[in-house]
Amino acid sequence: MKKKHIYGLEKNAFFVGLTSFFTDTSTKMVYSVMPLFLLSMGASKTTISLIEGIAESTASLLKAVSGYWSDKIGQNKPFMIIGYGITALATPLYALARIPVHILFFRFFERIGKGLRTAPRDSLISSSIKNNEAGKTFGFQKAMDNSGAIVGPLIAFLLLYLFPLNYTNIFLFATIPALLGVLTLVFFIKEAKLKDKENRNRASLKQLPKKFYFFLVIIFVFTLGNSADALLLVKTSDTGIDKSYIPFIYMLFNTVSVVLAIPIGKLSDKIGREILIALGFFVYSMVYYFFGRFNSISIFFFLFMLYGLYSALVDSSQKALISDIVNKELRGTGYGIYHAVLGITLLPASLIAGLLYDHVNSNAPFYFGSAMALIATVLMTIFAIANKRKKTHINPYDL
Repeated sequence: MKKKHIYGLEKNAFFVGLTSFFTDTSTKMVYSVMPLFLLSMGASKTTISLIEGIAESTASLLKAVSGYWSDKIGQNKPFMIIGYGITALATPLYALARIPVHILFFRFFERIGKGLRTAPRDSLISSSIKNNEAGKTFGFQKAMDNSGAIVGPLIAFLLLYLFPLNYTNIFLFATIPALLGVLTLVFFIKEAKLKDKENRNRASLKQLPKKFYFFLVIIFVFTLGNSADALLLVKTSDTGIDKSYIPFIYMLFNTVSVVLAIPIGKLSDKIGREILIALGFFVYSMVYYFFGRFNSISIFFFLFMLYGLYSALVDSSQKALISDIVNKELRGTGYGIYHAVLGITLLPASLIAGLLYDHVNSNAPFYFGSAMALIATVLMTIFAIANKRKKTHINPYDL
C-alpha cells in the first residue's frame, strides 16, 4: 500500500517534525533564558559552561546505547516516547531551582530524555525516506526544530517583557508545548520496523564503513571548538543590551536556519553533502572569529544571522550523509555514535571555553572555536575529495 504524504513528505517524517517543533518550542524557551537565570543566581561563566557540558556529555552515552538497542529490536518509537516524556516531566522542575546545582540536576534529567530519543528518532526518519530525499527530509526536520527555536525564544521574550526577571512563568508555560509533542508522537507516528531480523542480530560495529569513522574524527575536531551557545548569549549580554532582548536575538539565528534548511537540504540531494558541510564549518569559523574581534550589538545581530546559515548548511547535511554511508540495519547505531561523539566532546569544549572566558578574556574562547572550525574545514574538504574519487573508481560499498 502506498504511504500517504503530507506536503510532499512521508507521513512519519512530517509528524516527527511536528513533534520536534513542539518540543523545541519548549526547550528553547528554557534555553534562551537559562544563562540569565544562572547569572541571577551568581553563577560564573565557567559554571554555566560546565553545567551545559556535563548535562550534554553524560546523556550522550545514552544516544549510542539507545541507537544500538533500537537496531537490535527493530523499533524506534518506544525510545522516543520515553525520551520526549522525560523532557515534558523535567521542564516544570526548573521553576523549583534555587542554586546552580539544582539546574545541573534538572538539566541532566532532561538530557537523559534527549539521549534516549535522538538516535532512534533519526533512524526512524531515515527508515521512512524514499526516493533519495534524505537532504530534503532532514532539512524539513531541521526547519521544524528551528521553527520551535524561533517560537520558544519569542514567547520567552514576551513573558520577560511583561514580567521582568520572572523566570518561573517561562518554565511553567514551556511545559505545555512539551506535552503536545508527546501526544503527537503517541497518536500520529507509526513504527518504521526493520524487517530483516537475521541481519539485525548479526549487525556489529565492524560493519560500519571506514569513512564513517573518518567523518567522526572531523566531527570531534570541530565540536572541540563548538562551545555551548550559552556563551554567545553571555557575550551578547555583555554589550549592555536590555536582558529581555536576549531571547529575541537568539531567535534571529533560528529564523535564518528555518528559512534556509529545506532549500539547502534539497541542494545537498543534488550536489552532495560534503561540500556544504565544509562550507558550513568555514562560515562558523568566521562567525566565531568576529565574535572574538568585536563587542558591538549591531555586529552581533549580523553574526547571529550568519550563525543561522552555518546551522542550515551543517546540521541536516551531516545526518543525511550518515544515511548515505551507513546501511539501514545499522543506522540507529550510526546515529547513536555520531550523537555520542557530539555530546561527549561538548564537555571538554564547554570547559575550555568557560575557562578561557573567565581566566584569559571574553574573546579567547571564540578565537579557539574559530581555529578548530578552520581545521575541520580542511579535513572535511579532504573527506569530500577522497569520497568523490572512491565513487568514481570503485563501488562505495566496497569500503
